[in-house]
Amino acid sequence: MSAITTDEIISVFVNGHQIIDMSQDMHAGMPTSPNHPGFRLGYLRRHGDMVRPDGGSASNELLVTGGHVGTHVDALAHVSHEGFLHGGVRVEDAFRNGRFQTHGIDKMEPVLARGLFLDIPRAHGVTTLEAGQPIEVSDLEAACALIDAEPQPGDAVIIRTGWGQHFEGDHSKYLGQVLGVPGPTAPAAQWLANRKICITGADSTAYEHIPAGKGHSVLPAHKVLLVDSGINIIEHMNLEPASELQLGKFLFILAPLKILGGTGSPARPLAVIGEPETTS
Repeated sequence: MSAITTDEIISVFVNGHQIIDMSQDMHAGMPTSPNHPGFRLGYLRRHGDMVRPDGGSASNELLVTGGHVGTHVDALAHVSHEGFLHGGVRVEDAFRNGRFQTHGIDKMEPVLARGLFLDIPRAHGVTTLEAGQPIEVSDLEAACALIDAEPQPGDAVIIRTGWGQHFEGDHSKYLGQVLGVPGPTAPAAQWLANRKICITGADSTAYEHIPAGKGHSVLPAHKVLLVDSGINIIEHMNLEPASELQLGKFLFILAPLKILGGTGSPARPLAVIGEPETTS
């Protein structure tokens, strides 16, 4: 297969495409894991506070947020196991001079990959999974059958649970401290890791199966993906627009902020598909 040229890449987009935003709105009061700070925005200057001689004015703000607030991507530095990060790197060796010198979000490359949208509720004929419902390997396989595709090396696999419907509604239910949150089990995460995907994400507060009353007491899927396999995780995604379009395969684009030593970063994941064909 011959290499594609820059002009050919440009022509694909000039000739029509559709972008599906997979991120949640960031605003004060949005649901945030109890392990992370909330989001704040304050305007330091408003229009009219200072007016330039030509009549122009400007406004600017101060943002306060954590690296794991709103739609974000986890760096490999986010989770360790028994003192070790991915690749057997000791935490004390990675963290020097006040920040992570390795495994930080600044070391993560932007992602441009084939994406697979695994809509677990749709595969089972429901609109959303139940609180605390596990996503097993059989659920992933059912969603793959729905789109006639299976994860290949280098793919981005996005998993919809339907739980994102509660992001702007019942925050207590969304965070699942009492009733739990649906998500992938460790075997399901291992199934994906065995296929050597490059990144995965979901529409919940943690890419985990959280049983009722357990909270974030353990993170087995994070261990499988971040520590054992070096696969970044996206959380708090908005996957309802993609579900409405019955998305299957697509071009996936994501880039984190280049925060030196960061354990995570806000991100705006995008799905790109062709424009639907019209009949004359």
